[in-house]
Amino acid sequence: QVHLVESGGGLVQAGGSLRLSCAASGRTFSSYAMGWFRQAPEKEREFVGAIDWSGVSTYYADSVKGRFTNSRDNAKNTVYLQMNSLKPEDTAVYYCAAGGNIRAVVLGTGLDYWGQGTQVTVSL
Repeated sequence: QVHLVESGGGLVQAGGSLRLSCAASGRTFSSYAMGWFRQAPEKEREFVGAIDWSGVSTYYADSVKGRFTNSRDNAKNTVYLQMNSLKPEDTAVYYCAAGGNIRAVVLGTGLDYWGQGTQVTVSL
């Protein structure tokens, strides 16, 4: 069992940065690939980025590539999403999720656990 709690969201001006954290409980955290997803009002949830269990492999949606960076610290049971050059269209509730492998996370087919989400709002 893994319990996920996101933090770090907030209000930021366009061009600014935020770092989201996802803290996990459970001894098996380091065996999971982790992903970030977001959902804007009246839109479907979309994939943002993923990182494998080791932190070596990452994958990003085209809309955030070059601006967002995944990282993880397995000793702290935490995964991070560094978001730079934020745009108003990045405004959404951001969720972290855990899955068996990075491919399953990217495809959204093998997501075993979800956090409660953190709001990110980017103003003009």
